[in-house]
Amino acid sequence: MVRNGNTRVLERTESGCVVKRTVLPGGLRVITEQVPGVRSASVGIWVGVGSRDEQQHVAGAAHYLEHLLFKGTARRSAGQIAEEIDAVGGELNAFTAKEHTCYYAHVLDTDLPLAMDLVSDVVFDAVLADQDMETERGVVLEEIAMRDDDPEDLLHDTFIEALFTDHPLGRSVLGTEQSITELSRTALHGFYKRRYAMPRMVLAAAGNITHGEVLRHARRLLRDRLVGDRPPGTPRAGRARIAPPRGLVLHTDDTEQAHLMLGMRALDRHDDRRWTLGVLNTALGGGMSSRLFQEIRERRGLAYQVYSSVASYADTGHLSVYAGCQPDRLGSVAGVVHEILRDVAREGLDDSEVARAKGQLRGSLVLGLEDTSSRMSRIGKGELSYGRYLTVEQTLERIESVTTEQVAALAGQLLSRPVATAVVGPYAHVDDVPAEVAR
Repeated sequence: MVRNGNTRVLERTESGCVVKRTVLPGGLRVITEQVPGVRSASVGIWVGVGSRDEQQHVAGAAHYLEHLLFKGTARRSAGQIAEEIDAVGGELNAFTAKEHTCYYAHVLDTDLPLAMDLVSDVVFDAVLADQDMETERGVVLEEIAMRDDDPEDLLHDTFIEALFTDHPLGRSVLGTEQSITELSRTALHGFYKRRYAMPRMVLAAAGNITHGEVLRHARRLLRDRLVGDRPPGTPRAGRARIAPPRGLVLHTDDTEQAHLMLGMRALDRHDDRRWTLGVLNTALGGGMSSRLFQEIRERRGLAYQVYSSVASYADTGHLSVYAGCQPDRLGSVAGVVHEILRDVAREGLDDSEVARAKGQLRGSLVLGLEDTSSRMSRIGKGELSYGRYLTVEQTLERIESVTTEQVAALAGQLLSRPVATAVVGPYAHVDDVPAEVAR
C-alpha cells in the first residue's frame, strides 16, 4: 500500500496524458488525468455511500442528503452557489446511486480553483438548516411523484424490487413517500456525519490540469481535515444474502403501452467474467444489430423500444431486458424474448455476433472519453470501486480477449437462473397479464 503523501504515476501516454494518484493524510485519495489540448476541467468528489447503506426507516437518506447539501454552506447560500457557477458558464451537480454518491463540476480550465472550492464547500461544510430540510423534502417528494408518472422509471424500480426482494439493493434510491415524509433532520445529519468520512472518498479531476495544482488546492481547502494516518477504505466486496426473486410483479397503471422488464441476477463487478458479460449483453440487446432489436422490432414490428442492460454491484448484479409495446402485443413480445434467451442459453452466439459486440464495446468506450467529465468519472469511479487503475488499452485488451466459447458458457449459466419479471400497464390483476409473460 502506498504511504499517505506519496504520489504514483499510473499511466503516461504518447499523446501526453498523465494519470497520477496520491493518498493524502486522513485517507483521502486524489487521482487526476492531465489531458493536453483541452480547455476544460472536471472535478468530482466520489463518496462510497449510496442507498444500500440505509436502514429501511431512512430509505432515501443518501439521495435526500445529496439534494440538501446544495441548499447552503457556512460560507455560501444556495443562491450564491448557483450564481458563482453560472458566472463562469460551468456546471455543478450531483447524483446518487446504489453504492456511491458523486458531487462534480465542469468548468473552463482557468476556473479549476473555483470548481474545487464549490464542490468541497458543498460536500464538507453544508449547514442542513431546518428550513432547507423542509423545502427540499417537498422537492424529493415531487421527484418520487415524477418517477411514478414515468412508466419506464417506475418499471425499473418495480423490477429491482422483484429481483432483490427485501435486500437494500431492492429499494429505490429515492426512498418512499413515507420514509421521506418521516425522515428527521437528526437522522439525516447523523447519516451525513457518520458516512461522509475521508477514507470513503475519492477526489478526481481531469482536463487541462496538473496533479500538483489539484493537490495544492485540496490541501488549501481541506487543511484541517487532512490529518492522521488513516488508510483509504478498501473497495466493497463480500457476498450478498438475498432471497429468491419474486417472479411476476404487476404495477397497474392506465398507460397507452404495456412496459415489460425481466431478468436475472448476474455477476458482481469484481468477477473477471464481466468483460464476457458485456459482450453477451451487447449482442443480446445493446444495439441495432442485436438479436432482441432485430427480431422484435425489425422483423416482427412488435415494439418500438427494446434493449438489454447490465448492472454490477460489489457482490451481485443483474442482466435485464426491457420492451414497451401495445398491451395486446405483450404476450407475443414476451414469448419472443423468452425464446431468444432460451436459444442463447442453449447455443450461445455465433462468431460474427461476438465480433460485432466487441467492436461496439471498444468504440463506445473510446468515444465516450472525448470529454473531460467522462474521463473524470472513469478514474474516480474506478478508484472507488476497484482501488486500482486500468488503462484504456488494458480495458480494450480485455474486451478483445473474450471468446465465443466464453460467451456461450456464461450465457448457459446466467440465462438459466430464476427470472424476475415486472409489468407496468393497464392490467387490473396479475391474472390479466398474458400467460407468456410469466412463462
